[in-house]
Amino acid sequence: MDFALPELGEGVYEAEVVRWLVKPGDAVKRGQSLLEVLTDKATMEVPSPFIGTITKLSAEPGQQIKVGSVILAYDGAPVAAGVATESKAPAAKASVPERASVPATVERNGSVATAPPPSSIKAAPSVRHMARRLGIDLTRLRGSGPGGRILADDLAIAIQSSKPSGEAKSPPAPQLDVGVAGTRIKMAGLRRRIAEHMVESKRAIPHYTYIDEVDITDLVQLRGLAAEQFNRHGVKLTYLAFFVRAAALALRETPIVNSTYDEKVGEIILHDKYHVGIAVATPAGLIVPVIHDADRMEIGDIAREIDRLSSEARAGKSKRDDLTGGTFTITSIGGIGGLISTPIINHPEVAILGLGKVVKRPVYDNAGNVKPADMIYLSISFDHRVVDGAVGALFGNALVKHLKQPAALLLPSKL
Repeated sequence: MDFALPELGEGVYEAEVVRWLVKPGDAVKRGQSLLEVLTDKATMEVPSPFIGTITKLSAEPGQQIKVGSVILAYDGAPVAAGVATESKAPAAKASVPERASVPATVERNGSVATAPPPSSIKAAPSVRHMARRLGIDLTRLRGSGPGGRILADDLAIAIQSSKPSGEAKSPPAPQLDVGVAGTRIKMAGLRRRIAEHMVESKRAIPHYTYIDEVDITDLVQLRGLAAEQFNRHGVKLTYLAFFVRAAALALRETPIVNSTYDEKVGEIILHDKYHVGIAVATPAGLIVPVIHDADRMEIGDIAREIDRLSSEARAGKSKRDDLTGGTFTITSIGGIGGLISTPIINHPEVAILGLGKVVKRPVYDNAGNVKPADMIYLSISFDHRVVDGAVGALFGNALVKHLKQPAALLLPSKL
């Protein structure tokens, strides 16, 4: 029997095969992951809705596959008769599996949500059939797609979360891929997507980089004092959380920097939402998950979101919604090393902030006395078609102003 690639998300018509998790001859259980696929920059696993033995794989890693195309063949009970995930399979009536024990719907903030009525569930027919075969109650899931639409990836997460805690093992910390001397690497998957995006950004955007330094001694001290209190509440308070908050406030003061350029119609779109992307280095390459409505979030919430987005990105579990909608990006080399960078703008945005490492060095205070200070360089690249040098300096000044008043960054957001 043939199994076709199910719908993966709203507006997703094809995906790239990253790697197979099964091979011909493997016996497969319901809920077992069959393969990893890449859409945009989001990697997801496709779970099996059938029990059977794999007889053939019909796609190679790096290959683009359209939704509905056959990706493998197997011997066993069919998924369902006459549905999109079967290709010309004879009708057969399969027994209904025992319902899996899937936890109640849980929102991202940890609160339990009321299950929606079945009639209001948003999911493609292929996903509904897959859920039935997996024994998953869709009313108990919160979809990660647009408008709460339930995707195939949500089923995989539900299966994983239903396993006893004893089965879960802490994965080793992911290591960055620095290559092996004397080998050749196919430009595929996330690396190919990154390359295409960077070439598009450099080809389309006339970059210029504005560099300034800022004394963040007060910020370093405040963060040191507050970190323990935040840790008691399960929040890892990093320097990046302060920079995201400061950038969101500076963007509100200089709206032109919080824009995207629509080249097709020749329009600059000034956004009234402040969605800040954070560049995360993963073993597969650099991706940019987005903190939505960063200007409305308190610093603790920003810190939680940074931790969640970074962890999911490094584990290759980022959702498509978490990788879209950004209006401004922050990238940091400070954790690895380096003072100054010239970051490439995340097209079609018009600006990106690069953070260097924090360095303690002697500086002069207003009275002319030498004192030790924690200094950091800010490297801000702008699209010169949209942001003039003077405007870029205004944004830089606004950012520095907020960073020098770190206590104000801890105050509740003003709506």
